[in-house]
Amino acid sequence: MSPSKAKARSRAPDKKPAPRIAHKGILEVRELTTYFKLGVGDVKAVQGVSFDLEPGESLGLAGESGCGKTTAALSILKLLPENGRIVSGEVLFDGRNLAKRTEYGMSRIRWKEISIIFQGAMNALNPVRETGKQIAEPIQLHEGLSEGKAMVRVKELYDLVGISQKRVMDFPHQLSGGMRQRAMIAMALACNPKLVIGDEPTTALDVMVQAQILELIGRLRKELDLSFILISHDLSVMAETCDKGVIMYAGEVVESGTTSHIFNNATHPYTRQLIKAFPNIHEKREMVSSIKGDPPNLVDPPAGCGFCPRCDERDGSCATEHPQMVEVESGHFVRCVHVRSQRSDAFVREDEAAPDVRGA
Repeated sequence: MSPSKAKARSRAPDKKPAPRIAHKGILEVRELTTYFKLGVGDVKAVQGVSFDLEPGESLGLAGESGCGKTTAALSILKLLPENGRIVSGEVLFDGRNLAKRTEYGMSRIRWKEISIIFQGAMNALNPVRETGKQIAEPIQLHEGLSEGKAMVRVKELYDLVGISQKRVMDFPHQLSGGMRQRAMIAMALACNPKLVIGDEPTTALDVMVQAQILELIGRLRKELDLSFILISHDLSVMAETCDKGVIMYAGEVVESGTTSHIFNNATHPYTRQLIKAFPNIHEKREMVSSIKGDPPNLVDPPAGCGFCPRCDERDGSCATEHPQMVEVESGHFVRCVHVRSQRSDAFVREDEAAPDVRGA
């Protein structure tokens, strides 16, 4: 779609800018709840998710397929499908609550201030338009540049992400999988955003290309001082790339903290099983284990802990008592009814009540 048509389809601007709200860092997600409407009822895809991100910091959203990590990220940009809606919560970006902004208001933020690297570049790019012209479109729309000047910027971006300028007029099918993903990264950086979201940017790429893309993202994040959210089912990728981690299961955050805390002091049974599901090259060679069972039906989620049916450490209280987030260490939160018995006196005394904190 041309920039002129995109502007024509946008709704009228808000009458006055919304007041800024006190917040932590560049992004703070507070009690975000997102549902999808289906014929059988509402799918409670994201329930009370909270986390925050500082300028220049990277955060990983990890978990199995269907845990809600991508829905949480798409809710930030309000890129949900027609049957999806934000039910409650706040998404504070630079003090503005994105959850309350109109489509016109969000169109001014997408790509300019927050951008996204989509999972499948071949599906995200228009197959019948030159790749360079697709990258130039947000530059023309947000920066008001002519196509010629925008294409000069595109060539600079190609140099930045390691693609020859000679490929700027190639169609997506003429590029390899790794080059298409680099082109998607170039598009995400086109308007110098403050925050970039990567939706499993290395999925379907071979191991060598994955390593190159992760190295590229890490380098650009440091050079451009970007805040970055990585969505991944692979905890090893999160450990390699992110400062902080958020583990999601059945639409909720079950553990959050620094990646060091999560990997060295994993407390939730689900987190520990996720870690065991990936080989560790630094330890004794042994078979990886899989997590038995299936995630719960989010149309009718269980009353107690969502992980209870698959947990080897469950007892009677797990099926009836819905756990709250508890701080086990400074900045390290866990959602488990047994977390009190696992904590040492260094963190909490026996007579202390567990704080009711939902999120990081």
